[in-house]
Amino acid sequence: MSLESVKDHLQQWNRQNDVMEFETTSATVEQAAETIGVIPARIAKTLSFRGEEDQAILVVAAGDAKIDNKKFRHLFNFKARMLSPDEVLEQTGHAIGGVCPFGLANDLKVYLDISLKRFDTVFPACGSTNSAIELTCDELFEYSSAVTWVDVCKGWEDEKHEEEAAVSSRGQA
Repeated sequence: MSLESVKDHLQQWNRQNDVMEFETTSATVEQAAETIGVIPARIAKTLSFRGEEDQAILVVAAGDAKIDNKKFRHLFNFKARMLSPDEVLEQTGHAIGGVCPFGLANDLKVYLDISLKRFDTVFPACGSTNSAIELTCDELFEYSSAVTWVDVCKGWEDEKHEEEAAVSSRGQA
């Protein structure tokens, strides 16, 4: 049912037929990257947190990014507490491994982390543990009705700077 709610949601942009369904699981970032044939960072993972008044919020981030608790608390004014699997299903209508910002069971606030912006396209799940869609960041923002872009992750920047440093040092040799 969750996959169908996502396809119904994407129908308003005529993108329902662009949802890819796989014979293998794409439930984790690594599995999705392997199944699709891209680097894990290009997987747009949707994280669900307990917000104010028990209303969940969703943060969509690059597959290689991790929540920075200090940045999260500073921006949202509460501690980053992830929902339990049962709460995720209740709030989003999607089970763990297929959580995405589309076709939600409740009207949740969605935030996109800037870690995604370094890619032309990313691959969010589509409500099941074996589906995804390729979207530009602008499409992801529009289709998810995101509130805004946020900077609440860490880890991804370090790799980017390391790559730049490696390229720079090779250029000097």
